[in-house]
Formats: sequence, structure tokens, C-alpha cells
Amino acid sequence: MPRKRRRSTEAEAAALASGIRLRIIRLTSFEAMTNQELAQRLGRDPATTLHHVRRLVDTGFLVPQQPRRGARGAKEIPYLSTGLSWELSYDEPSTGVGEAMLEAFLAELAEAEPAEVDASRLVFQLPPEEIEEFKARMGDLLDEFRRRPRDPAAERTAVYVSIYPSR
Repeated sequence: MPRKRRRSTEAEAAALASGIRLRIIRLTSFEAMTNQELAQRLGRDPATTLHHVRRLVDTGFLVPQQPRRGARGAKEIPYLSTGLSWELSYDEPSTGVGEAMLEAFLAELAEAEPAEVDASRLVFQLPPEEIEEFKARMGDLLDEFRRRPRDPAAERTAVYVSIYPSR
């Protein structure tokens, strides 16, 4: 979606070319989570999850929060998403970010109850300039809702939009 976004660095694009890292960013968008919590939520090994968390911290997608004591008294560091992934543009398909987005979407969709999913599909035939207008308007709409104040009591909702040629 063509919006004013900063072009990602090579390191940023490489960090986001992983479905699991995109899921970590989503999970930490509204609440800080520790590596252990992320590993449990994702059904992954904590050591593997820590590798992904460190990569996201190193590239600015996650920030560590104040350490806290866990249930057994061990020091735990929760991590929170910075929102940087929404501010970047990527050179597709060379970066692999698009494939990672689809991978993350399919994994998250598989966790949802079918009755909770509201899906739509549409095919239209427009000239290129109107396709660009559509992309810009969709991007503006997503940006508008992203900027709205967060309601901690509200349920989180995810959106995945994909625009592609219908052959």
C-alpha cells in the first residue's frame, strides 16, 4: 500500500522475513511479553524464540522493558513492539517479507475459531491508476484505525490485506 514509509534497511527487511518474528511483533504490540511467555504462546523452544527476540531488538522492532521477577524469582525481561514494522516499506519479492506475512497470517488464522473469522474476497478490473488509488485509500484507512487511541478493555483485531493480480 503506497504510503509515506521509510525504506527498510537490509537488516530490517531480513529481520522481518520470518513469519515467527512477525508473530512476535504482533503478540507484543499491546502488552510486553517475556521470551518464556512468547515461546509458550508460539509453541516454540525458548532458546529459538530468544534468538528471534534478540534479532528484533537488534533491529529496533522490540524494546526491552523493566526487568521483573518471575514466578520462581528469576529475572525476566519483557519486550514490547515499537511499531516500526508498520513504518517501513520493503523491496518485494527480494526481501521475503511478503511471504513471511502470509506465513504469519496463516498460522494466526489457524488459531482462530472459524466463526470468529470475517473474510471477504473481491475481484475487480480497473486501470493501473485506479488500482494505485485503491491501494492508497486502503492504506489510509488502515493508518486511520492504527492511530486511534487504544482501548485496553477492547478485544484485539487483526487485519491482513493482500492485493494481487487475478489471472
